[in-house]
Amino acid sequence: MVDNIPILSHVHDGLTIEGYSRAAVQTCWRVNELKLLFDVGVQPWDFMGTPTMFISHAHLDHIAALPAYVSRRRMMKMDPPIIYLPDSAVDMAWKMLQTFRSLDRGAMPCELIGLLDGDETKIGREYVVKSMNVHHTIDALGFIVYQRRHKLKPEYLDLPGEKIRDLKMAGTEITTEQRVPVFAYTGDTSPKGLDNNPEFYESKILISELTFAAPEHRRSKIHKHGHMHVDDYRERADNFKNELIIGSHASTRYTDVQIRRFVKKALPGMLDDRLKLWI
Repeated sequence: MVDNIPILSHVHDGLTIEGYSRAAVQTCWRVNELKLLFDVGVQPWDFMGTPTMFISHAHLDHIAALPAYVSRRRMMKMDPPIIYLPDSAVDMAWKMLQTFRSLDRGAMPCELIGLLDGDETKIGREYVVKSMNVHHTIDALGFIVYQRRHKLKPEYLDLPGEKIRDLKMAGTEITTEQRVPVFAYTGDTSPKGLDNNPEFYESKILISELTFAAPEHRRSKIHKHGHMHVDDYRERADNFKNELIIGSHASTRYTDVQIRRFVKKALPGMLDDRLKLWI
């Protein structure tokens, strides 16, 4: 049995969030029940069994372990994974995999699919992942996973079951689709990534970056480099409608004790106890 690298885990509303994120070190996430991975700065051993991945951007702490993920699935005789990432990064990511193929003398079978702002990716019959531009130093995407629910149209609610069946068999569209945002991941972004995509604030679970927290760190510089400060959360406290907010990607300038102290001072109520620091 091979142990994972150290990761944290949290369960909310039937979804298990697993992973680890530290700025300039490594970021990886798994939502096991959705069978989805997000980012691959490191590749925990048992994450390899999840066949679908969304990569937010191509900085090394978010993509460096891509060759290991692809290669391990091949070695374990698993189907090639499907990997979604910003469209501008596809060609270079493919070249990286082929370089490792030359070094390793092993195939790198996978499908790389480029995404643009607003693209929607169906995951099975029940879920769809929407991609949206965020604000970082290179092309970067955030993602929202919507659960698709179909409800009978109001005009058919009072009909008997056999009549509804007949309408359906005749090709009549008897339901409407409702989408519930159950999980969202911003990747690395300045506050513009949230503000330009208010859907992030509505998701049941939100993983967003909270890289800086010390009062002396200038937010203008932080925003220029595509990151957020805890004061950005404080100023937007009323916007967050999420049930769970995971603040991640803390700067290595802080110890765990320091960042907890800074965040709790800025947000003493921890956004009504919905904010969880992932450190």
